[in-house]
Amino acid sequence: MSLPSHIWINGTVFPTAEARISPFDHGFLVGDGVFETLVARHGKPFTAIRHWKRLVASCDAMGFAAPRFELFIAAIQDVMDANGMRDARIRVTVTSGDGPLGSDRGHDTPTMTVVASVLKPWSPTETAVTVPWTRNERGALAGIKSTSYGENARALADAKSRGAGEAILANTRDELCEGSGTNLFVVHDNVVKTPPLESGCLAGVTRALVIEACQHAGMAVREETMPLSILETCQEAFLTSSTRDVHPLAAIDGRKLPGESATMTQRVAQAFRDFIAGKDDP
Repeated sequence: MSLPSHIWINGTVFPTAEARISPFDHGFLVGDGVFETLVARHGKPFTAIRHWKRLVASCDAMGFAAPRFELFIAAIQDVMDANGMRDARIRVTVTSGDGPLGSDRGHDTPTMTVVASVLKPWSPTETAVTVPWTRNERGALAGIKSTSYGENARALADAKSRGAGEAILANTRDELCEGSGTNLFVVHDNVVKTPPLESGCLAGVTRALVIEACQHAGMAVREETMPLSILETCQEAFLTSSTRDVHPLAAIDGRKLPGESATMTQRVAQAFRDFIAGKDDP
């Protein structure tokens, strides 16, 4: 793994070799933090306002202070400049700061870090498998982009061990929810469908853009509660995320899907490209 040369921490850009986070930081100790992943292309962060708003919502839900937008965008630009990157994957993390060795928080100000890494291309299609664990749609972290990613990491490791690139989770009601780091769309009865936020899935920035793009293009798209078993009968399926955009699925649990040749997925991908064309912050 190639590390970036510089990292931004609490207002200062450090050489990576000198960058330090306290071992008492609650993001490290108990996963008490939130984060955003976004991309920058041609030197400009994409959908920065939407990502900042979601970061603020996550911080508010967790009960600690969020950074101002001016700091958020300046930190991203500083770390990109320090690393000499114009295309990058950006990770902004905010934690509740140092605290005791337990769940009780301390009284320190939040910790904020910004890291930029090389933006690597995905393969043309992806494969996925369902995993036996569920997303708790009524849990305290439902809908929050939390650093408590242990469940996601375990689910993805399980998927990788079975030769797939993404894990798909149901919620506690056995309804389709999301991937370990993606939102999921299916094409069923020639309609593009995705689970509603009430399913417990994350309010993905790209998910929202895809819905808006489809509506703008006059394509039928629905947020709809669906059983996990819809994956056994759907005609097409695709993943969305800030680094994947619209990523066709070629197989789910070994069942082959059209992948790159999926007609509706191609239409959605084109609608998405048209919708964001020439926009820094659609």
